[in-house]
Amino acid sequence: MSEITLFLIRFAYLAILWIFVLSAISVIRSDMFGARVPADVGHVERRAPRGQRAKAGRRRGAPTHVLVVDGGNAGERADLDRAPLLIGRGSDAAIRLDDDYVSTRHARIAASGEQWFVEDLGSTNGTYVGAVRITQPTTITLGTQVRIGKTILELKK
Repeated sequence: MSEITLFLIRFAYLAILWIFVLSAISVIRSDMFGARVPADVGHVERRAPRGQRAKAGRRRGAPTHVLVVDGGNAGERADLDRAPLLIGRGSDAAIRLDDDYVSTRHARIAASGEQWFVEDLGSTNGTYVGAVRITQPTTITLGTQVRIGKTILELKK
């Protein structure tokens, strides 16, 4: 082999090695500090007082809270009138999970009209609705099991 070919092979190997190292650092950083969430600059949301909003937004048979049904935090709950709900290990999470397989900012549960959605926030181990790993916001209903790490959550009335 010529010297130039050997040099190019070494250079390509070194470049691939550095790409791997930098991607591993990126994954570790996002797991420790959470994924960046863009702020809605200039977005002003006018909201009714909490009591009025809860009464106006609730319809008969609609879910009222998220409940941890299985895992280390079984029994913990968060009311849906405070949506969107952040789920993860971070101190800013509405449902804080003590689970080694959960990211700092793992998932979010939010409403759009009458429907509720769960969205994975770029977590390392993923979010599952039933047995399916989700990659985009996914509709959930009463009793649908959402698995985050070793923890299972459900919407309840």
